[in-house]
Amino acid sequence: MLIKLIILFIYVLNLTSYNKQKINTIPKEIINEHIKITKQIENNGQSQQKDQVKNQNNEKIGTISISKINLVKNLYNINSKKNNIEENVTILKIIENKENNEKIIIIAAHSGTGDLAYFKNLHKLTLNDEVILNYNNTKIIYKIDKIYEQEKIGFITIPQKNTSRLILTTCSENKNKQLIIECKIKES
Repeated sequence: MLIKLIILFIYVLNLTSYNKQKINTIPKEIINEHIKITKQIENNGQSQQKDQVKNQNNEKIGTISISKINLVKNLYNINSKKNNIEENVTILKIIENKENNEKIIIIAAHSGTGDLAYFKNLHKLTLNDEVILNYNNTKIIYKIDKIYEQEKIGFITIPQKNTSRLILTTCSENKNKQLIIECKIKES
């Protein structure tokens, strides 16, 4: 089908560029068929592209579970419309350093009160508590390694440690601070 379209296109192109005055010699049926096929290909391509973007944008890629605070929430593709703090627990950033096999996943959610305050009990966690991340069909068990606060300035600073980590963050009980919980992969 595509080959026929290419041949037809070359035929029409050659006829029109060879002798513009003889354009009327191309049968109307061929021109109409060419236009019809071109529109079908464009529409199919756009439809497939929209479906791919729609599926990718709403794709569930895992869950986060913290039994101590009774939290189990879905995680969505970082480009998903569902990956936003106004709706879900949110993946803010994934930092990968292939040189030392380091991967840092930063996850945030609201604290406080209300239906969207998924991290409202994050302040109850202590060192060595477990956080389970099911991510891209892989279960990773983390243990809390460090808990601290930073000034709330619109971003958080993550110290480089050359080790894979999970970072959980939310507003602190002190409204000018951001609570940060660093987790490292639990050794067997």
